[in-house]
Amino acid sequence: MRRSAAPSQVNPTKRPKFMAPFKFDASKVLVDTTKIDGTIGDPTAVDSKLPERTSNKFFIVPKVPETGKDKEPPSENPVIESEINSNVPQRPKFASPSLVTAKFSPKFISSTAKENVLRECVPSESKDATLSSFTGQEPEKRYLSVVWCKRSNKKHKKWEGDAVLFTCGRSVTLYDMEGKEIAKGSGYKSSELLSLSEDETLPIGGKEVQVMSVLTEEQFKSGTCFSGAGGNSAAATPFVLDKDIKADAVVSKPFTNPLVDNRSQQAEVRSAAQITVTPRHDPHAPGALVMPRPSQSHQFKWNKKNQPVVDVVVDPYLSVHLRPHQREGVLFLYECVMGFRNYIGQGAILADDMGLGKTLQCITLLWTLYKQGPYGAKPVLRRCLVITPGSLVKNWYQEFKKWLGSERLSVYAVSTDKKVAEFLNTTIYPVLIISYEMFVRAYDQIQQLTFDLIVCDEGHRLKNTAIKTTSLIMSLPCTRRVVLSGTPIQNDLQEFFSIVEFCNPGVLGSSTAFRRVFENPIVAARQPGASKEEIELGDERAAELTRITKSFVLRRTQDINNKYLPSKNEIVIFCRPSSLQLLLYHQLLRCQLIRSCLAGRLTGSPHLICIAALKKLCNHPSLIFSKAKQMDSFQKKDNEDSVYQGLSELFYPGFSEDQYSFEDSGKLKVLFSLLEELHHQSPTEKLVLVSNHTKTLDLLQVCCDRSQYKYLRLDGQTPTSKRQEIVQRFNSKYCPEFIFLLSSKAGGVGLNLIGASRLVLYDIDWNPANDLQAMARVWRDGQKKKVYIYRLLTTGTLEEKVYQRQISKQGLSGAVMDVRDKTDVQFSLEDLKDLFSLNTSTDCDTHDLLCCNCGGHKEAMEPPSSDTSVIRHCQLGQPALVKKSRSLGMDELMAWKHLTSSSLQEYPMWYLHKVTELISFLFYCETKGTLL
Repeated sequence: MRRSAAPSQVNPTKRPKFMAPFKFDASKVLVDTTKIDGTIGDPTAVDSKLPERTSNKFFIVPKVPETGKDKEPPSENPVIESEINSNVPQRPKFASPSLVTAKFSPKFISSTAKENVLRECVPSESKDATLSSFTGQEPEKRYLSVVWCKRSNKKHKKWEGDAVLFTCGRSVTLYDMEGKEIAKGSGYKSSELLSLSEDETLPIGGKEVQVMSVLTEEQFKSGTCFSGAGGNSAAATPFVLDKDIKADAVVSKPFTNPLVDNRSQQAEVRSAAQITVTPRHDPHAPGALVMPRPSQSHQFKWNKKNQPVVDVVVDPYLSVHLRPHQREGVLFLYECVMGFRNYIGQGAILADDMGLGKTLQCITLLWTLYKQGPYGAKPVLRRCLVITPGSLVKNWYQEFKKWLGSERLSVYAVSTDKKVAEFLNTTIYPVLIISYEMFVRAYDQIQQLTFDLIVCDEGHRLKNTAIKTTSLIMSLPCTRRVVLSGTPIQNDLQEFFSIVEFCNPGVLGSSTAFRRVFENPIVAARQPGASKEEIELGDERAAELTRITKSFVLRRTQDINNKYLPSKNEIVIFCRPSSLQLLLYHQLLRCQLIRSCLAGRLTGSPHLICIAALKKLCNHPSLIFSKAKQMDSFQKKDNEDSVYQGLSELFYPGFSEDQYSFEDSGKLKVLFSLLEELHHQSPTEKLVLVSNHTKTLDLLQVCCDRSQYKYLRLDGQTPTSKRQEIVQRFNSKYCPEFIFLLSSKAGGVGLNLIGASRLVLYDIDWNPANDLQAMARVWRDGQKKKVYIYRLLTTGTLEEKVYQRQISKQGLSGAVMDVRDKTDVQFSLEDLKDLFSLNTSTDCDTHDLLCCNCGGHKEAMEPPSSDTSVIRHCQLGQPALVKKSRSLGMDELMAWKHLTSSSLQEYPMWYLHKVTELISFLFYCETKGTLL
């Protein structure tokens, strides 16, 4: 019968019954032994006296077989804390240029959800904090790497997995490798927890752990101890050869089968090593762009046939056109896809700003690897896949033709005339260009091919790994993946994780582990009222995420391109609403649906219906006229369209939804006054008119017809095959069309509209990335004229509130969280009260928020004091959040010029001097260029 457990086994800590010999590095122990007895070179020499025992931390020194009778067994040596820490493997640390200056904006979450996040991110220390308040001392904390299993009395336990044990005073918390809390206990003796050493066990509730090693506080706070969130450390560590072993010596002796005549294979290997291979282009030529050579470890892994290593030189036909930042980008992409950098995978994210030449950098990389390689000069790529939005398929085809011509590289662009099936039946096309939508439809055919490189343009479309497009692309057996995105997602970390997971699967662990280890602590640290410990933990985790992603993310801003472009003038115009707009706006705010939203009585997203109605009204009252007339026949007050109840009687007699009178909309009258002056004063200039909604584009098109302005239009209804043709026609200097009507959703990314020098953003989007993309269509490579960008906002209305949220989250440059999905738009009651308000007593609500007393005549001044007592808390959240938000973006407006309408006479080149009575305020900023 099995003997019952001894009383000593019930104690929280106990000695192990068996110590595995040679658990530690014998050489390390022998060196430490010489420090004690002073004997060098004799591993069996020991001190006759044991060191004084000050703790329970001991190494068990393995016994060495003895032949002499006078030899004594080695004694136990004390453990030095620093030596234990030095044995802990360190993760490679990186930094990400796209995240170095990133400010992760806080999400709007409820207090209950916030408490859950904070409880999950920071270890609980409530009991020990209470105890420390009486003793006046902080409880000591320890971090241990352990293995755990279910608690049992078995002698030989079956350990279920690795974990991290956090001890604080008399309490302990156990986390698994995904950062999830799996056990917690209290009531232990502090001395016993502090004396826990390697191989000792500890029961925690229904689980039992065994200590493997001691961790540092830095390892826990940075998250490197959680292998589930940072990838496998062993796999992430570069393969390093022994200094005494040469790769050439190992590879030059291939295995010889004694039973088969293998002389021909040996001769083949020897001849391969003896062949002299020269680079395709001269690496010593002036201005040559030479790629780095592979390291010894890379050669050992990938050059099994001992091919000669040659220099890879970018074709001078392309390198002479590359700017310094583009040469750096090509070098970065080459190192990533070749596996020269220290991370898991061969993917890269090129997150340069719009207009910095991401397409050219990719074409250069593709052409270089298609013709060359570091081992025996053999090409690395044979077939490549370029996936892009439908409107950019022809643009990519033209870019290949522009830089390489038709004779160097044959490119197959899928369209209505060219099917994927034709590409399968030919081998003359090494590059396939296809849209995301066509890729999904033709996936069964495409998966029959093998691609060596995949390029995804506008890669922010892959921000969700669960959607069909992303999952199908990830299923292709190609590890070399390049993502291009001019608006990288830096604020929603789950979207950033999805893009990283697509490029380099597993480098950040699982989605759950990433959320617990990185996202939750970082978001919690940005919440109002976050404690010092929460902020410190969030900063440490953000820094660690930055270090990890630096190796495969490259981000440059427009600042480096200014010297190649003309000046850019950005003008934010606040237009006074018309009397009809004010009347309808007040009635909308009094409707039953909005009152129910503000009272919190409705579930779902009815507030989005109200927001959409207010945005339409800001554009023009005619956009809500048909809905208002339809509501006269409805009696149900809870209908979704009840927001339009009682509006039809407020329209003046004879009003028609097809009339589109300029007098009924402040923005529309300002716009067409600008068009009239521009067309009369500078007839050679062209203008791009951007809107987020098709109905608004229809309105603008009718107004252009009435004013007899010729125009071209590109929206979601434009066939993909026709889009590039329309763009090329507009960019031609012989094009008679004066205006380009553009939908920001359909053509706001990737298009080159350098034929125009002015752009008007008629309405505003919740997602500032869409606005930034649209505004970058004219100020990019190839532009020769000074650029003017106008943003029209209706004073005191919802549009101003949306603009304030844009700049408070991300400043005036960069991108923030994409809230395009309606189900993700969350507002608190305070936010809704602020949105559903109308300020008729101000010239500019945004300027009032800045607490600037310039009176509309500011040239430049320091940011105002961060005192929150004069700030209305309903505008940008709680005082702590207001202060933080202003430091992120609002203060940047202080570097802009603040102007009233009376100052417009000083800027005749804006062509706004005839509508000064309709403009209440302006913000103006000029980005200097050296081209003009």
